[in-house]
Formats: sequence, C-alpha cells, structure tokens
Amino acid sequence: MIEHTLTVAGVTVDARHWIGGERVASAETFTDVSPIDGRAIGEIARGTPAQAAAAVAAAKAAFPAWAATPRAERARILHAVADGVEKRLEELAVVETTDNGALLRSHRRGVMPRVAHNFRFFADWLLKLDHEDFETRGHTNHVSWDPAGPSVLITPWNAPLMLATWKVAPALAAGNTVVLKPAEWSPLTASLLADIAAEAGLPAGVLNVVQGYGSEIGDALTSHPDVRRISFTGSVPTARRIAASAAAHLTPLSLELGGKSPLLVFADADLDLAVDLAVEQYDNAGQVCLAATRILVEDSVAEEFTRRFVEKAGQLTQGDPREEAADIGPTIHPRQLEKIDGFVRRALDAGARAVIGGHRKDGRYYAPTLLTGVTQDSEIVQEEVFGPVLTLQTFTTEDEAVRLANDTRFGLAATLATGDRARAERVTARLVAGTVWVNCFFVRDLRAPFGGSRQSGVGREGGSWSFDFYCDLKNTVTAPNGWSQDHG
Repeated sequence: MIEHTLTVAGVTVDARHWIGGERVASAETFTDVSPIDGRAIGEIARGTPAQAAAAVAAAKAAFPAWAATPRAERARILHAVADGVEKRLEELAVVETTDNGALLRSHRRGVMPRVAHNFRFFADWLLKLDHEDFETRGHTNHVSWDPAGPSVLITPWNAPLMLATWKVAPALAAGNTVVLKPAEWSPLTASLLADIAAEAGLPAGVLNVVQGYGSEIGDALTSHPDVRRISFTGSVPTARRIAASAAAHLTPLSLELGGKSPLLVFADADLDLAVDLAVEQYDNAGQVCLAATRILVEDSVAEEFTRRFVEKAGQLTQGDPREEAADIGPTIHPRQLEKIDGFVRRALDAGARAVIGGHRKDGRYYAPTLLTGVTQDSEIVQEEVFGPVLTLQTFTTEDEAVRLANDTRFGLAATLATGDRARAERVTARLVAGTVWVNCFFVRDLRAPFGGSRQSGVGREGGSWSFDFYCDLKNTVTAPNGWSQDHG
C-alpha cells in the first residue's frame, strides 16, 4: 500500500502531485533518500506523461481568470504566500535539510527568509511595473506587459525551494499559471509550497506541482503546445534536450546553466579577504553553480595565499548539516559523489597535486579539496565538478589573468580581489560573465539581472527582466484624433 503522506523531521509532507487544486497519486513511486545518512525518507509519486499533460491542462484552464485578476489582488495573494512561508519557516528548513543535506542554520537564517522575500519582491515590483508613454508624430505609444500563459518551471536540487520560488514568484506575479517540476533528488519542499499557496488563497490550477524523472515526463511538459514559457536551471546537456523539445512550438526559454567561474587574486588584494572568498566557495559542499572553483592568483603572492588558504580551510567542520557547528554537509547523491571523485582521481592521475583533500570521507561526504599543478586545457579546469573541489593556477600579468579567466565555455560569474579600483574597472570590463563580484561574493539583489553568458545560459531574470520574460510585451500606438465618441 502506498503511503500518501510522509513524516519528515516531525513535519507532515504529502508525497502526491498537486494538480488543479487537488492531490493526485501515481501508480508508481520513486524513493527519496536523505543524503545525511542514506536512509529512505519515503516513496514519492512518480509522474507520468499523462499527469504532466493534466497539469498543463489545469494551468491552461486557470489562466484566463488569473491573468484577468487585478495586479493588486495578485500581489496581495503573493504576500499571503510569503506570510505562509514565514509561518512555516522552521518546518521548511528542517525538511529541506533532510532532503538535500544543506546546512540547517543556512536554511533558517538565509535561504527560507529569501524564499519569502522572493514572493514579496515580485509582488511589490508588479505594482510599480510601468513604462512612461511616449509620442511619435503626435501618436501615443503605451507599453504593457500581458501575461503569456502556462509556464513550465524545472528546478534543481541544490537550493530547491529558493530557486523554485525565484521562478514561481515572478511567473505568478506576471499573471501566468505554473507547472513546477522539482528535481527528483529533493522534491519535498515543492509539495509544502503547494499547501502554503493553497492556504494563501491562490486559485486552483494556478500553481501545479508534478514530481518524477525528467526523462519520463520532461518532454510531455516542454513540448506541450499550450506551454508559453519554460524556465530551467540545471546542466547544459539537459538544457539542450529541453531546447530541442521546445523548438517545435518556438516556446521561449530562460536557461540558467552550469559554471566554471574564476576567482582572480591580484598581488595588491587584501589577502585575508581573498582567502575568505576562496574558502567560501566550499559552501553547500561546493554544490553551487556560481561557485568560483578556479582560483587564479598572481604568482608573487601565490605561496603566501596558499599557506593562508590551507590554514583557513583547515578550520572548517564537515559533518551532519543539522548541527550548528557544521560548515560543510554531504554530497546529495551517490551518483554525484562518484562523479566528483572521478574528476579528482583523473586529475591526480594526470599530474595534479592535492594540497588538501582529494578523497572521499565516510558516507556521502567529500573532503574539501584544492588541486594545484593543473593545466588550462585539463578536464578539471574546463568542466563543472559541482562539488567541494577547487583548482589553483598562477598568472604573471593582468592580460594573462583575464585570458585564463575567460578560457572556458562558461560565463556565469566571476569574482575579483584587488586593492586597485582602476584595475577592478579594467578587468571587470573584460570578463565574460553574467555577474562579477569585486572584493565580495554572493551578494544578490532581485533588482539586478541574473543569468549567464556562453553555455552558462540564455536570457536574464530579476526585476523587470523577469516580467519581460514571463510576459508578452505589447506596444499600443494611438492616433491623436479620429474619435467619434469620447467619454473623457
């Protein structure tokens, strides 16, 4: 007998889909396993193409009424969703830590408050979304943002709820309806979000959640003729499949993909700050697309930088992410752990040296690793590992630093440590990246555009850029006369 509800860290979570305002079971399930101890959390409804299509149908049916809902009312409901998130913040935090292994203290203090902020921000931005009218030879141009329609949102496992709501909130604010497909390795908080949204008064069918494997239901979602927008965060190979699937109907895509971001450390930088920035890249066990995994250090300070890095990294505590003292948790899945270890073993076989780490630990933990002796064309430098593995290379000149930084197929982010403002301006202007941080890291503002260059993505979201994507922009041009009736 299939159990429809699970108890996760004392919290009840429904394991079924959420379609058209109702819980929907599947004949088959998949097992959700906690990366903390490898124990099964429970069985999750395994979606079928028919259920994916049903979710799109529910979104299509709900779209006209939601699109016609006044902006102020949509914003009110989104604020109510944020209230619900804040009310259940502790429950969301403990469930997500159990499900994906990220630090509980981070979920409590940063991630879940950010989830609520995502809804509040886009609700407020909706109310001020406007473009000043302008004239052309006496004719008035008026720009409007029309809701596009049902949107399929496919989200990753490394920050499940935060990254889901980064998409869900603007899509709903724009007047679109949503089918959310969470990653199968971390589906639980998406189910809780469905409950919270329903309690907040979001109409049935406006938000739908379908769980399962992308290989089984992905094409049914991304190739559906009634889907008007697709937003995906994940790997480049999966993005290629989604783009090919969406091509039949020319469905607009927003893709936030992988990264191999550099951290450039110049000799004039505050070395303690630079070391702090470098060690911070181990956050979430290195399972962060924005992580600056390629450390590029000016050769005159490389030895001292490395010494301080080893000392600082040695202070990190790796262990149970539910413990307050933990700095690094586990890798989410045995398959991911094997992938990380494979990258490192091949790099060591090719001549790299592990200054720290370079090996697995008990369970699903991988030791924080720093590799030196790597070449620019090596796999470990060119390919995304998505684990706690950094490489260190040196440079002599500013031109060489920029060349090395830009010499991958990615362009998601870059971080720069320097004490010279003019150098910072020169270098950032030449870096290929969607986001550049100077003497800081991971400072994110929802007003800013976010996305990647090259194979790190297509499009930008955030602020008005999100509404530009989730809406059909319309320009209405009106003649100054010709009215047979004018009621003022």
